[in-house]
Amino acid sequence: MGVVECKSPLDHQIAIDVIASNNEKFDQPIILDDHVLKPCPQHSSSILTRLHAGYFRISISLGCQALLWKILSEPKRDSQAGVLPSTVFHLLWWLAVITQASLSLLYVLKCFHHFHMVKAEFLHHVGVNYLYAPWISFLLLLQSSLVILSKSVLYLVLCCVFSIPVIFLDIKIYGQWFTTEKRFLSIFANPTSQISVIANFVVAQTAAKMGWKETAVCMFSLGMVHYFVLFVTLYQRLSGSNRFPSILRPAFFLFIAAPSMGSLAWNSISGAFDTTSKMLFFLSLFLFTSLACRPVLFKKSMRKFNVAWWAYSFSMTFLALASAGYAQEVKGTRAAPGLMLVLSALSVLVFLGLMLFTAAKTHKLLNEDDPIMNFVNNSKTKSSATK
Repeated sequence: MGVVECKSPLDHQIAIDVIASNNEKFDQPIILDDHVLKPCPQHSSSILTRLHAGYFRISISLGCQALLWKILSEPKRDSQAGVLPSTVFHLLWWLAVITQASLSLLYVLKCFHHFHMVKAEFLHHVGVNYLYAPWISFLLLLQSSLVILSKSVLYLVLCCVFSIPVIFLDIKIYGQWFTTEKRFLSIFANPTSQISVIANFVVAQTAAKMGWKETAVCMFSLGMVHYFVLFVTLYQRLSGSNRFPSILRPAFFLFIAAPSMGSLAWNSISGAFDTTSKMLFFLSLFLFTSLACRPVLFKKSMRKFNVAWWAYSFSMTFLALASAGYAQEVKGTRAAPGLMLVLSALSVLVFLGLMLFTAAKTHKLLNEDDPIMNFVNNSKTKSSATK
């Protein structure tokens, strides 16, 4: 029988992720090179120890859904009312604020009481990307705000406060991608890496709406260059570098979210849904069609409820928001408004379905066999053992 080892957190997670498609029970020993890679025993957990930045997927979904309802509930020139009632938008926005505030408070408490676990998230090739998620949520809520007027002093201050962490994360993570050998993009690239691109586009859109065009163009160019690099890297990645667990496959819908958000950002910068915005929108629409035609790809990830499912919601909502911009620009045809209504209806249905699922499966929401938490818990065990 092979030797039983308690691997370091990074080595153990890499070994698990490499063969995750064949063995999804992360709490079971795995045979590799005549050794038994067994996760270190976990300590008793609480809400703070099971929470990670990936749970901000919920607040991103609520924030962009509120923004969609705001756009569709606004009165149009050719009609007295919007497509959707504004009362629902108000309720949805306040729900998004409460959810974001609750998650932020819990995560701040985690930073104080379990900072070593937050550092472990930064070392994880998936968890590090979701550190952008809180700031995306804040900026989306700011764009759809009911109580803060656009271009007011408070609006400008909050925009800076929420944008600066994104810039610092860009410098840290993008710098590692091409300067740190163990964290080269060719090794660490995975679908969730596109969240960093989405964050840059959201900052660009917010800056453009405030009139900071140079800042908006800077953030858009940064996001666009890294999107193309990521897209090519992920498109031609080798099978041996596949370290993405099947439970996280809903993140493949981020292929839709990134170009959709890019089209919205450029629309705000240029002041019109021009050719560049249309190209990005059509790309996201093509990628959505490609994924929708491959439901088998998501079969394993749908066996057990996981917070990763929320990637379906905000990705679809970003696509619906882009379709709304496209429909507003293209006049004299029924195809564009019809496409907007179909995508918006699909986005709302997915969102409502996930809301009901989350309410019914609350006891499974903070799942201990989450791939990110497996890595973090092993880091926690190692930290305790060295004391």
